[in-house]
Amino acid sequence: MSSDHKFEGWCGLDKDSVKGQMKWQPYDPKPFTDTDVEIRISHCGICASDLHTLRSGWGQTPYPCVVGHEIVGRAVRVGAAVTHIQPGDRVGVGAQSGSCLRPECEECASGIENHCQVSNTNTYAGFFPDGSKSYGGYADYSRVPGHFVIRIPEALDSAAAAPMLCGGITVYSPLKREGCGPGKRVGIVGLGGLGHFGVLFAKALGADEVTVISRSSAKKEDAMRLGADKFIATNEEADWADKYALSLDLIISTVSSPDMPLEGYLGLLRVRGTFIQVGAPEDKLPGFLAFALIVKGCKIGGSAIGSPKEIQEMLHLAVEKKIEPWIQERPLKDANQAVVDMNNGKARFRYVLRNEKHEA
Repeated sequence: MSSDHKFEGWCGLDKDSVKGQMKWQPYDPKPFTDTDVEIRISHCGICASDLHTLRSGWGQTPYPCVVGHEIVGRAVRVGAAVTHIQPGDRVGVGAQSGSCLRPECEECASGIENHCQVSNTNTYAGFFPDGSKSYGGYADYSRVPGHFVIRIPEALDSAAAAPMLCGGITVYSPLKREGCGPGKRVGIVGLGGLGHFGVLFAKALGADEVTVISRSSAKKEDAMRLGADKFIATNEEADWADKYALSLDLIISTVSSPDMPLEGYLGLLRVRGTFIQVGAPEDKLPGFLAFALIVKGCKIGGSAIGSPKEIQEMLHLAVEKKIEPWIQERPLKDANQAVVDMNNGKARFRYVLRNEKHEA
């Protein structure tokens, strides 16, 4: 099964591309192999990671770069070794499109490929073992290893599914792993693309109480509409750290600021509570006294996206619980303006690019 598709997309050529200066142009995808799937893209979410990468915020980006790792579309070419995907299936790809997958790899063999320490390829701005570069979803087509291609449940809208493939799984994975469910009180720091998914999935997993923690009360009404039970505005409540001390079992932090009041957040944890950082700042996190952990036996950790198995599990939960993310669809042709608007904090809460010529 051959392909004559032309690979074109919005290419970031330098650090100024984040200012709405991406260029639509062709690029060369990885060579097709029997383990690959080619996708005709209909939707792609815009993630904060896209902005960090476009401006080389996490290190030098290998330009040209096509960002976008919340990809949904139709499989149009399927390698002979891929058995779980058929041509015509509606599929998705998240932030990871490669790992070593060796049976001797502890992470890959145990189903946590997202933490593979041997070979981990990001869906864009990464490199495959053969040296070819990975390109993302602000484009017409995507070619990726089939292991990381997920079937989208029929009951789930494509535009809604797209941002779940990174934004959703980034919070779902630690929520599920750390025991979010009945009897648990959960805090979500930040109410953006990640944070709003944090509220939705914490409630879907059965948490007794969900508290949103933000700098101001500007998003309080949105938080309550999403299902939150409480709201803490840290810049408006002078005694918030004392008032809400020992009130949460688990905190998921989606913010990425070196100035966040981390020690105050840790004070909100109950005995043996857990703080998980998923927001990835370009600078270091603030320091804190070790006693914030020692006295209560608390722990602090991090989490990165999720495995293909977890993503599939999350999508089925989204169908079961009728989860509806707050998204705003933007035409793919307007990707530059959408990136600028995202950078200016205008998204409520996730932009999804719609490739109108492929949507049908």
